Amino acid sequence: MSKIAWIGLGVMGYPLAGHLKTHGHDVTVFNRTSEKAEHWVAEFDGSLAATPAEAADGAEFVFACVRKDEDVREVTVGTDGAFHKLSKGAIFVDHTSASANIARELHPKAQEHGAGALDAPVSGGQAGAEGGTLTVMVGGDECDFAKAKPVIETYARAVNLIGPSGAGQLTKMVNQICIAGLIEGLAEALHFAKCANLDVEKVIDTISKGAAQSWQMDHRWQTMIEDKFDYGFAVDLVRKDFAICFDEARRNGASLPVTKLVDQFYGDVQEMGGGRWDTSSLIARLERK
Repeated sequence: MSKIAWIGLGVMGYPLAGHLKTHGHDVTVFNRTSEKAEHWVAEFDGSLAATPAEAADGAEFVFACVRKDEDVREVTVGTDGAFHKLSKGAIFVDHTSASANIARELHPKAQEHGAGALDAPVSGGQAGAEGGTLTVMVGGDECDFAKAKPVIETYARAVNLIGPSGAGQLTKMVNQICIAGLIEGLAEALHFAKCANLDVEKVIDTISKGAAQSWQMDHRWQTMIEDKFDYGFAVDLVRKDFAICFDEARRNGASLPVTKLVDQFYGDVQEMGGGRWDTSSLIARLERK
């Protein structure tokens, strides 16, 4: 078993760190809100650090799961950041959905310490984190990936190395672009079915056996028609991810017309007070009175 530092105990980080501890790893956690970290330690009988650097001291693996580029930079190379105590041979694994630029920035900084760095954003949402069934898309060096993969598999059903540093984050952008159109399409379909006075359950039971089937349909159609939007990834966060996609698209020349439109729709949801609703809340925009 490994000595592990975990930085960031949000909706995703909290259960993921828990999986590592319950599988026998020696886990030390840091969270900016100390109360959350204390609660985690009480639940999983782990260790608590006062700073990211303290958590990383002597760790074989340093995981981070925070909100955005600036947070990643702060907990790694900022004051009391983990890289100040990054051990030779250690591997930094960043599960934050961030830009490819921050991944490429931190990779050589880790190497300066004789350590490795992997950008490893995840897909599967809160349910996947709690159930240990995430998909993890990784960028970095093959030797570092080989060391980290068995540890990541503690809470993931698929862990794939996509390419060099930054490739994991770019793949997460592809993932978010795919989901944008799927959720809007499902929202419009459910809205249409209700307006047509169809039995929505029978409709979904039928079309989910054909080409219209998707994960979103299987797991979200019922909560969507019940106006329940507290099942995972928040609107505020998906708009953050879309902004990263748009920045990268400006750099690489990609055209993202549908994603930009759906991003505007999520802006409408925010104006409705739904910033913390999950991404399936697009249907609420269609059904507002």
